[in-house]
Amino acid sequence: MDMDWTAVQQAALAGVIATGVIDLAGWARARWFGIIGPDWGLVGRWIVGLGGGRLVLRAQDKKTPAVPQERMLGWVFHYAVGIALALGFCGIDGFNWLTQPEPMVPTLYGLATVALPFCLMQPALGAGFAARKTPNPTLARVNSLITHGVFGFGLYAGSLFLNLFQVGL
Repeated sequence: MDMDWTAVQQAALAGVIATGVIDLAGWARARWFGIIGPDWGLVGRWIVGLGGGRLVLRAQDKKTPAVPQERMLGWVFHYAVGIALALGFCGIDGFNWLTQPEPMVPTLYGLATVALPFCLMQPALGAGFAARKTPNPTLARVNSLITHGVFGFGLYAGSLFLNLFQVGL
């Protein structure tokens, strides 16, 4: 079976768009509601620590001076995950969502991807499973659900954009 590389590129672009939608929504939430999003520098610091065999960012690691380029590394990781999740959605729903956009299934998929921060990123950054070690775990969980729901809606928006401008179709 031949790989449809145009569809793969479209899905990757939709992942970039969806991640951008998250970031725009995050900017709006910070500006209008004071809800601060993830510190991508700490994510970059965690990634650097992985290279040294450290799976969890400890409290003392958060207080040390910044690792060179950690913020950029965290942002690149953020967008790479968005691309990977969009490609993962193709593994579940095929490429039809790119050519026949509809909001429900991508949004539900986005909500399901909240398992990643709950089970991986929050524990890795020292916040515990589903942010249980944060000052307000319920608020952190709701924010994660909102962010990942927005990501799913962003996949839909990305597929609309690709169809509207016939990008690679």
